[in-house]
Order: sequence, then structure tokens, then C-alpha cells
Amino acid sequence: MKLKILLIGPSECGKTALANFLSDTTETIGGDYSPTQGVRILEFEPQNLSNGNKHSACEVELWDCAGDFKFESCWPALMKESNGVVIVFNPDVPSHLKEIETWHATIISSQGLLETQCLLIAHHKPGSGADTGRPSLASKLSKLPLINSNLEEDPEDVRQEFHKYLGNVLRMLSESQEREEMSIIT
Repeated sequence: MKLKILLIGPSECGKTALANFLSDTTETIGGDYSPTQGVRILEFEPQNLSNGNKHSACEVELWDCAGDFKFESCWPALMKESNGVVIVFNPDVPSHLKEIETWHATIISSQGLLETQCLLIAHHKPGSGADTGRPSLASKLSKLPLINSNLEEDPEDVRQEFHKYLGNVLRMLSESQEREEMSIIT
């Protein structure tokens, strides 16, 4: 099975660094900021994803989407056939809390995605010494699962939580596919 996961959020919140880390694209964390132009697609096969009570192999396409609204005209094409959405934001930047509401309304609500298909990542920049509590979020966003990310302090925790999320999306898709197959048979 193949999963298409969108990684969205405000500019300069760390989506690309997170995408590179989660897909094992790079060993280094950090570096100079270079804004993503449009989208970068990273493909990888996570090991031992738990799909409920069994382990499943799957391919993941992680779509690292630009955070600049000048690419808004591309969003419908990016959203097509996506299985999940991860909203990344820097909770230390007050404008990001408001901006992720727009991302939620534009991408998640318009697609009718379930909460299990969504994940919030409060990504703390290296050296921020940030609060890892749950930030104050709008009501629609507060229902979504949230993980705090600091790749300098707890990188493997971030990877494990992301793999749990992928496992949940995979399980939901497998169950949906089984229901569809059963409806064809009966």
C-alpha cells in the first residue's frame, strides 16, 4: 500500500528539516534556510509500521509543501488523493497559531479528512528552550493529535510518534478498503 501524506504549515516553521529527518533523507539537522518552492516529494519505506495488531509494509510519499500563500493555486493538485495531512508550526511564533487555522480550513476541512488522518507537530527550532506543553489552539485544531518536536533533544520520540500516526492512517485505509471489497462481494 502507498500513503500520500502532505506536510503543510507556515513558512519557516521547519517542515523541510522535519521531512528530511522523518524520511531519512539526511543525517544533519539544521543548516541554512532555503524556502521550498511549490513542493518536494520524498519517498521512503518506514520499517515495522503497526497496522493495529499486525505489522505492515508500505511506501510513503511525504509531500513537503511550500508555506508561502503565493503557491495557493497549486493546493488543489497537491490535495488530490492525499491520505493524510500533517500541519507543522512553530509554537514560539504567535502568527503561526493563527495561520494554521487557515491551513486547517483550506486543506483539512475542505477535504473532509477525519481526525485520525491529521496530525499537528509543534516544531521547536534548535536552541529555543521552548515550552513543550500544548499550545492554545482554536477549537477545531485542539481536537487533533499533537506532538512536540525538537530534533536536537528527542529525535527518536518524534520519529516514533510519526510512525504511530502513519500506522493509524494505514489501518484506517485498510479497513476502508476491506469494507469496500466486502460490499462488492455481497
